[in-house]
Amino acid sequence: MDVEMQIERIALDPLTHMPIVMLKEAAGTRSLPIWIGLLEASSIATRLEKVEVARPLTHDLLRTVIEVLGASVERVTVVDLRESTFFASIALRLGDHVDHIDSRPSDALALAIRTGSPIFVAEQVFEKSRQVDATASADSTLDVSDQSKVAEFLENLPPDQFGKYKM
Repeated sequence: MDVEMQIERIALDPLTHMPIVMLKEAAGTRSLPIWIGLLEASSIATRLEKVEVARPLTHDLLRTVIEVLGASVERVTVVDLRESTFFASIALRLGDHVDHIDSRPSDALALAIRTGSPIFVAEQVFEKSRQVDATASADSTLDVSDQSKVAEFLENLPPDQFGKYKM
């Protein structure tokens, strides 16, 4: 089962200075941090903050191409977590046909906020994230269902564990 999420905010990993997009369950309390690239974070933040740009960014261009072709983004889903790497899928509808396109979560999220498409996370991703986080440190475990615990975990995570998640 997939869980509907919202982009809550973008934070910085204090050690690697890599951006983390924080997803929050739309009708619940669970959160999911996903480490992303600087360009994708900038693209997401630009849209979240409603900053006007003189020329279209890559994700704006992609949205326009999809629209001109008569298609629409039905939804994006973070579908898996393997070896500390998140995987996503974009459901692209053209008429009665839906294609699922493999994507990095950061690109899928940047596109979703531009198209107003819902964001989902597969339940298995939460389960795998708990398993990864439980082994991140002998002293630390993370319950991703509680946002305050996620923030506390990030603040207390040993330096050698930052950067563990990949784009």
